[in-house]
Amino acid sequence: MSATENSTNPVRQAATKELGLLVFLLFAGLVLLPVLIYFVGQIVFGDYAGVGYGDFFGGLSAKVRSGEWASWFLILSPYLGWQCLRLMAYGWRLAGRSR
Repeated sequence: MSATENSTNPVRQAATKELGLLVFLLFAGLVLLPVLIYFVGQIVFGDYAGVGYGDFFGGLSAKVRSGEWASWFLILSPYLGWQCLRLMAYGWRLAGRSR
């Protein structure tokens, strides 16, 4: 296969696009979401029991490394939420066609 055949393969393009989306949303779940959770928690509930954000992130990453399902759900929630929205949009399109 030549390089031009690989770049025009629609399955390869879709897989590359989906992988890029997963990487971006995984980054959001690993980096941006914990920051937002920490600062919103500071505003709503007050000081965190630890020293600061470092303790919060360290505790969260330890839970992720130990395989705790709730922490993995938190990390993957941006991607899972996006997939749910895509699935709903697909269902609405199918429902609109069946009329």
